[in-house]
Amino acid sequence: MTDSKTINANLTHPVRNVLITGASRGIGQALALAFAKEGRYGLALTCGHDYPALEETAALCRQNTKLPCHTFQCDCGSAEETETLFRQLEQRRFPIHILINNAGISRIGLIQDMEPDEWNRLLNTNLSGAFLTCRQVIPQMLRNGFGTILNISSVWGTAGASCEAAYSASKGGLNAFTRSLAKELAPGNIQVNAIACGLIDTQMNRFLSSEERDALLTEIPAGRMGTPEEVAELALLLVKAPAYLTGQIIGLDGGWQ
Repeated sequence: MTDSKTINANLTHPVRNVLITGASRGIGQALALAFAKEGRYGLALTCGHDYPALEETAALCRQNTKLPCHTFQCDCGSAEETETLFRQLEQRRFPIHILINNAGISRIGLIQDMEPDEWNRLLNTNLSGAFLTCRQVIPQMLRNGFGTILNISSVWGTAGASCEAAYSASKGGLNAFTRSLAKELAPGNIQVNAIACGLIDTQMNRFLSSEERDALLTEIPAGRMGTPEEVAELALLLVKAPAYLTGQIIGLDGGWQ
């Protein structure tokens, strides 16, 4: 593996390390591959459960970059596991310059049929997970004098979705968290933004029947679902954006909302 100092010497822009949670599939996998192909980002990738799938993602990334690509099994909704993750990163001398909170789960159903432990698990993953990773990474970003935090959210965080009250609540909370944290961290030169995804063609949305999907598509001016690769393309633009861009919830929804 080529030494990062050597690569830095040959690049106009310095190497940055990015931590992507929930990177085993879907949007997370697309994010990992997009950053790997840029050739200037070291990668730390996590998943909550499917570690073999995460290793497959990492193998694809390693075909596109000479920089490190580390993998970790970590439930980011667990304070203990998140602390362990950052201890491992420190042991590997792998500081994080860019954090992308992508890990998320959903549940479809009536709120009165949802058990409290299901509610807590969803909120822990989708919202508390962002808090737990941020509280670990912010001190090192402040020491470095810069940093970028990007949260992957949803249009349902603003509009709300029937039979997805818990998911909508978690993403609404993530949007508020993004705006508040951006104000808190702007004096430290740390950007905090979010992408509010519309209907993206991922496994999470494949519960839809063809009739349900077609009905939704009639409401989307672009007339189609978005792709994970489009989310990743926007993420790359945002991490390169001017430092004055912070506290924004940027919709990627084909004109839907």
